[in-house]
Amino acid sequence: GYEVVYAQRTKRRKESWFKRFTAYVFYRILQRLADVNIPADTGDFCLMDRKVVDILNKMPENNRYIRGLRAWIGFRQTSVKFERDPRFAGTVKYTFRKSFKLAINSLISFSKVPLRFSTYLGLISAALSLLMGLIVLYWRLYEPNSPVTGLATIVISIFFLGSVQLISIGILGEYVGRIYEEVKGRPLYTLAEVAGFTPNEQ
Repeated sequence: GYEVVYAQRTKRRKESWFKRFTAYVFYRILQRLADVNIPADTGDFCLMDRKVVDILNKMPENNRYIRGLRAWIGFRQTSVKFERDPRFAGTVKYTFRKSFKLAINSLISFSKVPLRFSTYLGLISAALSLLMGLIVLYWRLYEPNSPVTGLATIVISIFFLGSVQLISIGILGEYVGRIYEEVKGRPLYTLAEVAGFTPNEQ
């Protein structure tokens, strides 16, 4: 009764601790930041109903993260747990560089957090500059002979201007994110079943 069945790794045998650690961290970060719930420790290979495949084929995106798109389209999905055995023959072709590129692609495709990072950083800088301004005001009132007052004023100005720039970039990032969502052209919804129409009318 499921439309999608994917394999989910429970153990990676004969893999280095670095590979296991980075894979574990990546999937947990992706689950925390992504707009959809992408199952952890899964691959691209799976069993899919024909209607799921048809929807995936209609997606106009070029940079596809199949695991994310598979979760995004919905339908009833389940996993089959397995322990991955060591490679029988040959050598690993998927290098760390390719894995890192895949991780960046997945985060950019299904999360707006990277675009909002500059906004968060700008708000933190603005809060720090405000705090430092209050400290300098205290020094002016109660410790007028403090030797660091002039230096602190310059640092506050730099922090404030930097925060304004970062927040401005963050606002632009929000618009870029909206544009990116429109360009991807994903449908607003997917239909699990269509009845009463001919193929030409759908």
